[in-house]
Amino acid sequence: MESAFAVLAEPHRRAILSTLSASERSVGELMHQLRLRQPTVSKHLKVLRDSGFVESRVEAQRRVYRLNPKPLQAVDEWLEQFRRFWSKHVDALEAHLDRMEKSSSETETTEKGKKP
Repeated sequence: MESAFAVLAEPHRRAILSTLSASERSVGELMHQLRLRQPTVSKHLKVLRDSGFVESRVEAQRRVYRLNPKPLQAVDEWLEQFRRFWSKHVDALEAHLDRMEKSSSETETTEKGKKP
């Protein structure tokens, strides 16, 4: 897991993954879309490819990259324990806010019913 998080910690790599989540792209397309120089894009693609986050294929004179979801699924599975934790807290907050809203509307209704 640590290596996946180390890979994902770099903002340019996350930007590349986000771009590839829409569709596969060539190095040139990634350079243009992310406004990065070719050596920078190639360096990050190598790290992403070596760690399994992206796959590539040769198409004529260019290499086309696509997202490989398997490493992201492993990260997602690890994060599941925290989603359960936050889900309980968010549900409790929602219930509390609903009670506050109900109490507030009951108070307003009672105050409107009073005669001056």
